[in-house]
Amino acid sequence: MHLSHAHTPSRLQLNPQGRLRHFLTTEGLNREQLTEILDFAESFLAPDGTITNQPLLAGRTVMNLFFEASTRTLTTFAVAAKRLSADVVNIDIAKSSNSKGETLRDMLWNLEAMTADVFVVRHSQSGAAHFIASQVTPKVAVINAGDGRHNHPTQGMLDMLTIRRHAGDFTKLIVAIIGDVRHSRVARSEIYALQTLGAKEIRIIAPRTLQPKDFQQLGVKVFERLEEGLDGADVVIALRIQNERMESPLLASPDEFYALYGLTPEKMRYANPNAIVMHPGPINRGVEIASEVADGVQSMILHQVNYGIAVRMAVLAMTMQGQLTTRGEG
Repeated sequence: MHLSHAHTPSRLQLNPQGRLRHFLTTEGLNREQLTEILDFAESFLAPDGTITNQPLLAGRTVMNLFFEASTRTLTTFAVAAKRLSADVVNIDIAKSSNSKGETLRDMLWNLEAMTADVFVVRHSQSGAAHFIASQVTPKVAVINAGDGRHNHPTQGMLDMLTIRRHAGDFTKLIVAIIGDVRHSRVARSEIYALQTLGAKEIRIIAPRTLQPKDFQQLGVKVFERLEEGLDGADVVIALRIQNERMESPLLASPDEFYALYGLTPEKMRYANPNAIVMHPGPINRGVEIASEVADGVQSMILHQVNYGIAVRMAVLAMTMQGQLTTRGEG
């Protein structure tokens, strides 16, 4: 698999009319395009926050191809597709022909021949979804459900929807992202989206070993001390420690991390009193966040999960329509 273009913002995900035909990254999309995703996602939310069904993908087939473990993302994509009346197929990679030596290309070409309309892909290699969309199945809508350390665009957008609904105008907000930013595809998606949507200030708070090497290019403020980074923050996002992506131990111990960077009620006092708290999950209680905070009144964690269905409904419908328009069928 050649991934040389993995980190290059590309118009690959847009059709000639400028509409989404794939959703690979939040990087490179403009404010109008990101806002359109948020607005469309909002249209699936009833006033009480419940999700409404719309048969926009009736007769279409969505295939979930997850080469890494997932609970929330896989399940919410399946729920989102079913709420759009699509047929949903979850491919068990461990039991697929891929485990018998079949190449990724051949597997995907066979699935495309089975009239797949959308591939939702999670892969450990950065740029995998980009590779599939550009060189393997460009006529199938490809949605990136997380690729290595690179991007997790639907998580980034569901977090933007959570912020917009519960914290308000992006241009007035200080957003602090805490923890393992170096290995986090979620953080990158959030940072790109926050910049485009005009956030007042974006901060990352992490020990030096977990700070991204390219933070200056990301245009964020970096803090090593949690108390300084949380000062006046309106949105506080804790990240999961990505032990599986660390090539060598970068933390002395989980207990030390919790003492310095774990979100506790005491540490939250440094933030804006009305600050909201978020976490992409899965949560490591007592490492990244205290139960009192995760389950407290400021926590938006379960709202994030719910909004994830709406955002994924929006992206599924938009990319399918973008593909149809490209083919002259829309």
